[in-house]
Amino acid sequence: MNFDREKLEQKILFMQTNVTKLKKLSEVDKEIFIKDFRNVDSSKYLLQVTIEAMLDIASHLIARNRWGKPEDNKAHFQILADNNVIKIEDVDAYFLMAKFRNRIVHMYFNINDEMIYDITQNNLEDFERFISNILIIMR
Repeated sequence: MNFDREKLEQKILFMQTNVTKLKKLSEVDKEIFIKDFRNVDSSKYLLQVTIEAMLDIASHLIARNRWGKPEDNKAHFQILADNNVIKIEDVDAYFLMAKFRNRIVHMYFNINDEMIYDITQNNLEDFERFISNILIIMR
């Protein structure tokens, strides 16, 4: 598989650092988390840029290996699954993450603070699974 090791290592380290920060934020009591805009806004930003790093990694692998031109964010993850980088059952979860990132960036509508809290409580392992899959192909 063709890839720029240094580039992927930087993106992975960035993602791991952000997930560590998100885990720290996930330890905050729900009421305190939601009351303090710093918790919500920090989490929102960390989620956004970490999802962007996932898409960057996907784009890099697709381009370097000439696996086609993804039409949309879901196609990025579908192509990775088709080439055994990630599991097919993860495609939809990663696609939902990318859609969520678009909602943050483009402010399609207000994102509920409780939704951010819920994501920090229940979905950080999605990032870890993605990171693990990328590390496997880098061996």
